[in-house]
Amino acid sequence: MRKSVLVPLIFGIAGVAVLVSLGKWQVERLAWKEGVLAEIEGRISAEPVPLPEGVEPEADRYLPVQAAGEIGARALRVLVSQKQVGAGYRVISAFETEGRRVLLDRGFVKVAGEIPETEGAVRVVGNLHWPDDRLSSTPENDVPGNMWFARDIAQMAEVLETEPLMIIAREASPPEQGVTPLPVDTSGIPNDHLSYAITWFSLAAIWAAMTGFFIWRMRQPREGQQR
Repeated sequence: MRKSVLVPLIFGIAGVAVLVSLGKWQVERLAWKEGVLAEIEGRISAEPVPLPEGVEPEADRYLPVQAAGEIGARALRVLVSQKQVGAGYRVISAFETEGRRVLLDRGFVKVAGEIPETEGAVRVVGNLHWPDDRLSSTPENDVPGNMWFARDIAQMAEVLETEPLMIIAREASPPEQGVTPLPVDTSGIPNDHLSYAITWFSLAAIWAAMTGFFIWRMRQPREGQQR
């Protein structure tokens, strides 16, 4: 007697339905995330404005700004790594502009490279940002040794005696020799929804195939039995 295939069939259909619905949800999330990234990219590349007086981290994140002033002689070094370049430092200095003193992320220098001292007025175009570099595994900053592992704005502002406000330089005029700007972009914002969707849809296909194989095996006559 052939075993009933109703239970495994229902179980298989339910599993496929759940996995497909999860895949469709990830496709919807992908469309949402792409819209968010497009909005951020448009904001980053918008026409720069003068440095505003009052700023809000959420409302003014990525705001393009331009300012003229002088870069302080002291530089904080944040350890980073660049693809195809290797280890180096982000250089953070004070930037005095129109009676204000803010933080300036000047860009990247190699470990063996010298951090230049810039004299005279510099025009900077960049974006306001409140970076979140710190993870649970990130070491504490070695302030006395000037070895930083995260751009902790409040702590940097205290050390350099600036406002807790950071400009990430996109370009400087005149350009700083030996310093490569690391502008704000969306590359650090995760968007894994496509891979998640593919995973769920693949699991749905595998589940359906396994259910079909299981039912086929159940319907086969046992050894010694005839149809």
